Amino acid sequence: MDWHLLGISFITVFLSELGDKSQLAAIALSGNSKAPRTIFFGTAAALLLASLLGVFVGEGTAYFLPARLVKLTAALGFAMMAIRLLLPKSDASETLERVPE
Repeated sequence: MDWHLLGISFITVFLSELGDKSQLAAIALSGNSKAPRTIFFGTAAALLLASLLGVFVGEGTAYFLPARLVKLTAALGFAMMAIRLLLPKSDASETLERVPE
């Protein structure tokens, strides 16, 4: 087993999941439940299944698409999201957000 790759993937996913919607959903569910262990096993199983699907899809696309193209597409997508978040809101959306007096 490649322990370095295991550590890198663990750290990457762990840090990206902190404060994620799935973690907030688990917090909300466990706050209203008397069975936190059941919530843990349910959310852990869901994360495992989502990760398994991601690995299989990633492995499958590796046969059809070059890794460089996938990385470039992901980088462009994240860059577009970052630019969108940094741009100021338009006047029309600011007008809609104002509370009438």
